[in-house]
Amino acid sequence: MNNLREIVQLGNPVLREKAQPVTNVHLDSIQSLIDELMTTLKPSNGVGIAAPQIAESYRIFILASRPTLRYPQAPTMEAIAIIDPQIIAYSEETVKDWEGCLSVPGIRGLVPRHQAIEVTYLDQQGTLHQQEFTGFVARIFQHEYDHLEGKVFLDRVESMRDLVTEQEYQKQFLQQL
Repeated sequence: MNNLREIVQLGNPVLREKAQPVTNVHLDSIQSLIDELMTTLKPSNGVGIAAPQIAESYRIFILASRPTLRYPQAPTMEAIAIIDPQIIAYSEETVKDWEGCLSVPGIRGLVPRHQAIEVTYLDQQGTLHQQEFTGFVARIFQHEYDHLEGKVFLDRVESMRDLVTEQEYQKQFLQQL
């Protein structure tokens, strides 16, 4: 039975720790953690979740772009587990766009991110992948990767003027879509 886990909030020390590498993808505890991340993400209206967000300091996150109430224009992709990722190349081009976070409820920030990234990671079966992500999916990857480094999107916002409440975001910006 998969368990829905509590999402920790900004201020919890685990969100500011550098997460530990996964030594063995095939351990039952790691496979259960991946299942719990998938289960916890589904009802959240999020497009990704990292292990530190459920108080587990491992280098694992779920990448799951799909249209939600929070991101109605998101492209649809199959949810995948990303284990021990590395970003090996960045595009020079960066784009500022709005981000929120399940661990920072009620706030959105205008965050600069690389438009394209090349990455390596292990999947849930332990297979090594090298892949390029672009646009919104690259943004999600970078956001979740930051969680593994002990960072949240607020650390990347360039000005306090680039912050809005979720309510104002919904009123001002989603109306335009």
